[in-house]
Amino acid sequence: TLINRFGERNAHWAMVCIAFLVGLPLFFEVGFVLLVPIAFTVARRVGVSILMVGLPMVAGLSVVHALVPPHPAAMMAVLAYNASVGQTVLYAILIGIPTAIIAGPLYAKFIVPHIHLPAENPLERQFIDREPRSRLPSFALTMGTILLPVVLMMIGGWANLISTPGTAFNQFLLFIGNSVIALLVATLVSFWTLGLAQGFNRESILKFTNECLAPTASITLLVGAGGGLNRILVDAGVTNEILGLAHAFNLSPLVMGWLFAALMRIATGSATVAMTTASGVVAPVAMGLGYPHPELLVLATGAGSVIFSHVNDGGFWLIKEYFNMTVIQTFKTWTVLETLISVVAFGLTYGLSCIL
Repeated sequence: TLINRFGERNAHWAMVCIAFLVGLPLFFEVGFVLLVPIAFTVARRVGVSILMVGLPMVAGLSVVHALVPPHPAAMMAVLAYNASVGQTVLYAILIGIPTAIIAGPLYAKFIVPHIHLPAENPLERQFIDREPRSRLPSFALTMGTILLPVVLMMIGGWANLISTPGTAFNQFLLFIGNSVIALLVATLVSFWTLGLAQGFNRESILKFTNECLAPTASITLLVGAGGGLNRILVDAGVTNEILGLAHAFNLSPLVMGWLFAALMRIATGSATVAMTTASGVVAPVAMGLGYPHPELLVLATGAGSVIFSHVNDGGFWLIKEYFNMTVIQTFKTWTVLETLISVVAFGLTYGLSCIL
């Protein structure tokens, strides 16, 4: 639907929008595998390089993965900084949209003419030759299901403005706005809108649900590893040292969140570990300094967690193999794209902090 609205020649703009929306409730890897068939099909139909539609796609997914709850690392940062989920989602979308545009369609337009890929992509045929489903949900129904948890969390974040604090209605809004409840409601709704209403039976939906549990194991492991590393650093006295350096150099907690996450990302290769560890270390420092905007700390830490993806990052090899690039070409495209996301998102976050 979006590609038809934008027109095939502007498919790169459609892809960044699709990825941004689809990425809201999905892990980066799941969203990538889900959307890459569309990228291959559109690139073949329009007659452009897969990178022209693929780079905007991964930019949209990466921005949402780094900045927007309910993604696991972002939620961990929200809890660490004691931030409002609803306000974080709102600020993340405001900052994420221009960030995705700059790192996606605009950067793709600049870099793609300089990257020459082989004529044949071994993975392309298996995606293009798939039989499309004859029965699909409507665009409005699909978007409503995808955006439902985000809307519920935003309602929960602004519950005290919408209703009188302490009333039953206020408690109800806070309840449905809780990230776990919002995701649960959206999942149950999707069983009907994207499942039973589309002709799938209960056994098929159960099968899909069971298959979706396996990928969460690695995410849980990464979050746990990040929390463990954070505890080691805190018990080793790193937080106190950082607090001392912050006072000595007069560093803003916003800068510390971005910088520490960036260093952890380069060292470990995992955005999830980087964001989880950095937020756990910087949160006590921010509280000690009395920083008033915890939601912006979440965004700054998320921005730092995606900088300079290189060979120790699984996403680096995922992009390289699917788009059939060399290591050098992957550095020129994916690595620069991730660094653009980090720098632009942090710059916009810092600018927003000056306004609030």
